[in-house]
Amino acid sequence: MNYVSLPAKPFFLVSRKPLFSFSLHIIPAIKMSTFTNNPSELSPSISLQNYPKPLSPPLPAISKEIELARAMSASSRSSLFSLSASEVLFEDQWLMAVNKPQGIYCEAVLTSVPALLLSRSKTAPVVPAIDVCVADNTKGSPELHLANRLDRDTSGVMIITKSHKVAAKLVKAFTDHKVRKTYIASCVGPSPDWKRITVKSGHGRSKFGAWRVYAASDAGRILPGGSSVRDMETSFEVLSVNGKRRSLGESLEEECGETIVVKEKSVKCGNNGGGGEMQDEVLIRAFPRSGRTHQIRLHCQFIGLSIKGDVKYEGVHEWDGEVCSGHELHAESLSFEHPMTGLPMKVHAPLPSWATHLLPES
Repeated sequence: MNYVSLPAKPFFLVSRKPLFSFSLHIIPAIKMSTFTNNPSELSPSISLQNYPKPLSPPLPAISKEIELARAMSASSRSSLFSLSASEVLFEDQWLMAVNKPQGIYCEAVLTSVPALLLSRSKTAPVVPAIDVCVADNTKGSPELHLANRLDRDTSGVMIITKSHKVAAKLVKAFTDHKVRKTYIASCVGPSPDWKRITVKSGHGRSKFGAWRVYAASDAGRILPGGSSVRDMETSFEVLSVNGKRRSLGESLEEECGETIVVKEKSVKCGNNGGGGEMQDEVLIRAFPRSGRTHQIRLHCQFIGLSIKGDVKYEGVHEWDGEVCSGHELHAESLSFEHPMTGLPMKVHAPLPSWATHLLPES
């Protein structure tokens, strides 16, 4: 029997209209999947015993209720969201980079861009270091696309392109891993004895649809839902522990320090769940070498430094007497070759307050 399933996140396009006239279309992607209720129809090669085994724990029971409340709050705030000029980090006639706030869906940022462009055309404000252009197609409105996506509670740099051509080039750069990304995360766990570390593992959906860590050697193997395990690699650098600085600058240009290759018999490194161990506040910088869903969050959990507020991956819900409204992860910077000019670019988003207070001057 065939079933039709729709994706959780539809693809958004802004259609071409007369200048400064915008309309939004949701184009669902249709995927056909075949299922059977007869276990005898399953071949021995895909029996449950032969599937790769996830090496990170399942989602905590408490996370479902908390995540639902956060999603409802974010939906309400996103419906009222209006992008301000102060949140634009860079703009030219081909693309714009914005600083997405925590707790706002990235689709809400995209749909708020036309209003900002319209108001700007009336007041003609100055955007730092650039000439403001509405689009490179003067006969119509910008064809707005998200070049990259951030999780609901992740803040930081997000790129929006203004034409199909630019979108295709920049998305390909992300896909080909030609965009260098840095993230900042506030984690809770025992103070690590390493300064820099690289984690190499597999990544995929488990039987119940949750993203999990798999052995690096499982890459390419089929999972219960029909997808396959993909490679996942992240480097980490400790910036501070309990507000005491350990490292300076974005210095991790290449793989260095200890490397952990996750094996089939591996267990989660460290212990972030208590057990009498000292729980420190650790600020880290992450350098994802691949671009898997929840990659940094999963690897932080695996090394025993779950991100503060990330209840889905064992992060604390309360810290220092305060309830965490979301996980503390920030897309700090993107470095890439401009898709039209070929010039090297680096877009940097200011750090949120939770990060700055953990980075003393000395």
